[in-house]
Amino acid sequence: MINRKSISKKVIEYCQIFPVVAIVGPRQVGKTTLVKALIPSMKTDVIYLDLERPSDLSKLDHPELFLMRHKNKCVILDEIQCKPNLFPLIRSLVDEQKRVGSFIILGSASPTLLKQSSETLAGRIGYIELGPFSIPEIYEKFNFEKHLFLGGFPVSYLSPDDKNAKIWLENFIKTYLERDLHLLGLTANPVLIRRLWEMLAWQTGGLLNQNSLSKSLGVSNHTINRYIGFFEGAFLAMKLQPFTINIKKRLVKTPKIYIRDTGLLHSLLRVVDYEQLLGNPLLGNIFETYIINQVMLVKKDELDLYFYRTHAGAEIDLVIAKGLTPICSVEIKFSSAPKISRGFMEGIASLQTSTNFIIIPKDEDYLIDENIRVIGFNKFINEVLPKI
Repeated sequence: MINRKSISKKVIEYCQIFPVVAIVGPRQVGKTTLVKALIPSMKTDVIYLDLERPSDLSKLDHPELFLMRHKNKCVILDEIQCKPNLFPLIRSLVDEQKRVGSFIILGSASPTLLKQSSETLAGRIGYIELGPFSIPEIYEKFNFEKHLFLGGFPVSYLSPDDKNAKIWLENFIKTYLERDLHLLGLTANPVLIRRLWEMLAWQTGGLLNQNSLSKSLGVSNHTINRYIGFFEGAFLAMKLQPFTINIKKRLVKTPKIYIRDTGLLHSLLRVVDYEQLLGNPLLGNIFETYIINQVMLVKKDELDLYFYRTHAGAEIDLVIAKGLTPICSVEIKFSSAPKISRGFMEGIASLQTSTNFIIIPKDEDYLIDENIRVIGFNKFINEVLPKI
């Protein structure tokens, strides 16, 4: 078992601040394992219910009676989306008890779940996103080629061989298409949704071209936007917005799209092994997707991520901002001997960031310019990013 110390610490901290703590993320990412590992260290009695198990779900046939009987305990409700009508009752109980750490709810996040809980439990709930393994979490077992190719889902990364991992990833995709996305409210044909997911994979690391997707699939732009919203809500895809604050230049305002795990990405792209990956025309975009996902998992909550691009050619792969101020510009290159692009220099001049990096897959760390540092991804994620 991988000890996910940083997330575990955060859960304990949130339980001392909020009456309700929500841990959200895709299926099979380790939410249940994480919480069960924390139970022995909790300072109050705990009761755990898996709402996908009929025997546990039946205990909530009369939810008020059941939860009142355990009002002095921490009640863990796994797969809360199976019984969304609990939210108003939970709100009433936490308002009555006025006790932090009363509920921990786990959910394979959906737009409905997030919308309903945020409206009903506003001010009473703290959210924690649990994603696939980050580099620091698997530091002692880290293998770059494996992590890049198979992704960070626990079952995939810890699989005894690549064949088993790829079988698991393909079945994960199939299950989401045939069951889970439907349960989240996406009622479209699974074949169409798979085609959309694969087309998003081919766009990963690039500007989202909804017009192209709409024409290829024969559905409206509005429908494409709604479907992508379901992928985002299930933490299967992510839009990265452009940084446009207080910038007077003509900017590209279309978001970039990323698949949230490179193991899923390679299954969708039908990349069969690491050697084939190295010859893939999308290799640069795939490495960018990997780095963006890792930064998302490791960064401090107060930092926001953007990209920057002007119609004149200035371009920055990743802008790290605090509030309205860009503090770091990052270019991501799958190269052992990177060069500074003109677009990157122009972007730095526009944003006036004093801390700038070119991230590469090789283990390097040197100044390539007076304010631009070439650095290996491992050192950036483990040592530099936590200090930004």
